[in-house]
Amino acid sequence: MSTIEPLLKELEQEAQTTRKMLSRVPTAYFDWQPHKKSMTVQQLAAHIAELPGWVTMALTTDGLDFAHNPYQRVEVCNTGELMEYFEKSLADGRAHLQSAKEETLDETWTLRNGEQVLQVASKGEIIRMTYCQMVHHRAQLGVFLRLLDIPIPGSYGPSADELEN
Repeated sequence: MSTIEPLLKELEQEAQTTRKMLSRVPTAYFDWQPHKKSMTVQQLAAHIAELPGWVTMALTTDGLDFAHNPYQRVEVCNTGELMEYFEKSLADGRAHLQSAKEETLDETWTLRNGEQVLQVASKGEIIRMTYCQMVHHRAQLGVFLRLLDIPIPGSYGPSADELEN
């Protein structure tokens, strides 16, 4: 059985939930952050929106070195731009995964910061980690929205907000 087909299916399932969550992010709260060590709503939402594009990075590179490629945040100015960015990132990740060869998923990919190796895994494992990051950061965003008293959508079933209606 192909590994790519289940990865595509999971990407689509997580995209549906992510799309619902990102669409709830109001532009008016983009600069809000619950703690000085936390990202702002805008930074967190933009990071979630970019994550499907990491599928492309996993498939087209042998790794990422933060020392030579420092993280650069994408700035989106409103919810509409956020959603456009997510859809673009999703389309790119999906297209690369659809055209990937099965054996590519077994190739090694390395995350490092200069000489410090942070993770070595197969490209397939990095794609799965990317999906986990999407879920993890989406949950963080759900807490942010809850603290702002913004109703959140369900992820794998109805949310408390949806059950109230």
